[in-house]
Amino acid sequence: MSTGTTRVLIVDDEPPARSRLRQLLTEIPGFDVVGEASHGEEALQLASHMLPDIVLLDIRMPGLDGLQVAGHMANWAQKPAIIFTTAYDEYAIQAFDAQAIGYLLKPVRRERLQQTLAHAARISRAQLAELPGSLPRTQICAQRGRSLQMIRIEDIYCFQADQKYVTAHYAGGEALLDEPLKNLESEFGERFLRIHRNALVAVEYMDSLEQEDNGAWQVRLKAGLPPLAVSRRHVGEVKRRLRAGWSGSSPV
Repeated sequence: MSTGTTRVLIVDDEPPARSRLRQLLTEIPGFDVVGEASHGEEALQLASHMLPDIVLLDIRMPGLDGLQVAGHMANWAQKPAIIFTTAYDEYAIQAFDAQAIGYLLKPVRRERLQQTLAHAARISRAQLAELPGSLPRTQICAQRGRSLQMIRIEDIYCFQADQKYVTAHYAGGEALLDEPLKNLESEFGERFLRIHRNALVAVEYMDSLEQEDNGAWQVRLKAGLPPLAVSRRHVGEVKRRLRAGWSGSSPV
């Protein structure tokens, strides 16, 4: 983790629970509370800017619950270590499926918190990056200006990479993602097809595959977006997926 003080974000919809965790952390040397969030959307907003080393995350919250928040963070290029804090023990299996580093039952005890924090702090960013993402999400967290928004995966036409960012084109416009294209392909490979090293397209929105006079290939989308370039190595798979989903028309 970090070589100095370990940065911690507290997420809980109940103010007394946040206050207790904050007080306990003041008694444990080497850990610094960098922020608090009262719901899942706020947690993602703060974490994306503050980049905490550890997130103490409640599970039962209105809106996005803790498991959903962890699912989003698990797919970040720079993911934090997740420690769930909850009054319910029935979520343990789901919590560790979400790649949680620890699971603390409320009321959280100082000794147990200190042990779990110490364990999480020993895990490097590189080791966290090697952990697989959790189950495929139904929504994705995207940047719009200075705020974050949730976009349904079924509304996304395509992902396009440009340097360090990926743009999601969807029914409401476009938004920036701070996630590598390869991670998105790994998670959503059943729904999205790689057509180029810089692009993934939703199979259900593909309309046709065309070859230009110069021999280059491009795919047209039903959403009316500009055609996207298809690299030669991916042409065969695009044809196969189009044929598989073709209905009432001649295949490519």
